[in-house]
Amino acid sequence: MDHLSSRTGCTAAIDHEIARLAAQVELADTPALRADLYDEMALQAVPLADSIARRYFNHGIDHDDLVQVARLAVVKAVRRYRLGAGTGFTAYAVPTISGEVKRFFRDHGWSVRPPRRVQELRMRVQSEEERLRHLMLRHPTDSEIAAVVRCTPHEVVEARASSGAFHATSLDAPTPAGDTLGDQMSGAASPAEDIVVRDALRRGVASLDERQRLVVRLRFADDLTQCEIAARIGVSQMQVSRMLSRIIDTLRCALDDRRLEPA
Repeated sequence: MDHLSSRTGCTAAIDHEIARLAAQVELADTPALRADLYDEMALQAVPLADSIARRYFNHGIDHDDLVQVARLAVVKAVRRYRLGAGTGFTAYAVPTISGEVKRFFRDHGWSVRPPRRVQELRMRVQSEEERLRHLMLRHPTDSEIAAVVRCTPHEVVEARASSGAFHATSLDAPTPAGDTLGDQMSGAASPAEDIVVRDALRRGVASLDERQRLVVRLRFADDLTQCEIAARIGVSQMQVSRMLSRIIDTLRCALDDRRLEPA
């Protein structure tokens, strides 16, 4: 009860402060003053964004990425919010922030991306499965779930199995043989294949610009986090994330092209 009262009080405090600042925005007579007020509103709402981001921790997405997405959603929310609309800022902002985080999961949270149809069916299956469990006081069968979501039992199984696509098994994961999955995979390649791979990666890294090579070294040699890299090179964590994605795509293309070259 004390925790609920504390959270309610925090929400009320955010609503009060946002309302005060929003009233000043309506009276602001210069773009610079409005921009400063919007910045202050976003800062006041940061605890709300962080709270929503925490709900999705430990679900396969980096914590820093989730916080960044939630805070960017707050910036959008404060600029779109209008004083007097609805019951307060938090009532307006929470669906906006949650929607952005869920969209990020949908677009970036899959190690192997299932078809959109399967992703949407997975969400419906999870929701109805939980509802039927409470209603029936037992675990519903696949056929019972399928009847509610209007699909086949096989599609229910397929949708449930797609949840595993969120997480990839680490190459450092130990195996019963005492080595790692990465050891087993690398062991399958011939020495000649190893030479091809190393040469392709060397050429790929050489094709990067100086800043990209620095990011590669900081991330994969020095083992810095995205936030630490961002602070080191003077950009946002989200920019580092996008830069790493582009670098990995470049190296992957270089590797694929090299492997396809005739012997």
